[in-house]
Amino acid sequence: MTRAYNSERRREAARRNRAAMLSACRELLFQDGFHATTVRAVAERAGVSPETVYKSFGGKPGMVKALWDITLAGDDEPVPMGDRPQTREILLTAAPGAKLRLYAAFVRGINERIAALFALLTQAGPEVVEVLEIAERERLTGVTAFVAHLGEAGLLGPEADTARVADALWALAGPQLYTQLTAGRGWSAGAYEEWLASTLVATL
Repeated sequence: MTRAYNSERRREAARRNRAAMLSACRELLFQDGFHATTVRAVAERAGVSPETVYKSFGGKPGMVKALWDITLAGDDEPVPMGDRPQTREILLTAAPGAKLRLYAAFVRGINERIAALFALLTQAGPEVVEVLEIAERERLTGVTAFVAHLGEAGLLGPEADTARVADALWALAGPQLYTQLTAGRGWSAGAYEEWLASTLVATL
């Protein structure tokens, strides 16, 4: 009983440390910028040793990728995006228009959470190129899976090129375009969501 209790205490301490390190990383990135945010600075703010940061994330790029992932998801729960309630609702909705509007709301939520971090990292230079490339590959994988779902549900035309549809949706739903329309052109997040939904309904 004591061993199980101690094991749970260690896991809880590890969870608290992880949350503290990612919170410190976020604060320092937006306060001091990417290059000034060091593993040592994150460790000091989080109240852990630099070794703990390296053990948890493997270094600064791994820590930034973990921050990206929890920002995108909205939490640090070990639940794949495809298994989350909002995603399940989209997949289980039969009406085409309603499905695509739910998807547009889903994309809006992600972009609202990730836009500021995306803008910061795109200005950081070659050190974060791999982090952003991995994030975009993962996003394309998710978009491709959604397009495959649309095809299986009979919501794409018989001549539809699913790879091309996935590429188009990947471009429409990305943080780049969201940032251009909101920060660049002054659109509200709601206006972006409505435009994306209308575009998807008209196109697909």
